[in-house]
Amino acid sequence: MLDGNQAAMFQARQAGALPGELKIEWADVSNGHASGGFTVEKIHMAPNGFMHAASVVALTDTACGYGCVASLPEGASGFTTIEIKANYLGTAKVGERVTCEARLLHGGRMTQVWDAEAVNVTTGKVIAAFRCTQMVLYPR
Repeated sequence: MLDGNQAAMFQARQAGALPGELKIEWADVSNGHASGGFTVEKIHMAPNGFMHAASVVALTDTACGYGCVASLPEGASGFTTIEIKANYLGTAKVGERVTCEARLLHGGRMTQVWDAEAVNVTTGKVIAAFRCTQMVLYPR
């Protein structure tokens, strides 16, 4: 388990990887919680003019993953995602801000369950509800 807000560390680590390429910014990554977001650009859009569902999953899944790392039990070496589910309730347009709040629901020795919501800040509407289960890994 990491102490305090580790957002800057996770921000630096994602350079050159998908979260960095999608310009996701982190406000908080700490034990049991993660929050961040992005301003919608063309890279977040599907060809049909709506925000791509994968952009929302990238945000919510990354928030849960970073939160999971910050919340690993003593002796754990990492995690792997074993299940995700997303319910889409809305979208966002280019120029609008999308944020995410992720919270730990269950923090066991072998699994973690996380919930996250993505919100279109411009409209104030929830655009996705996300849940994932992480399997905690230990050195062999």
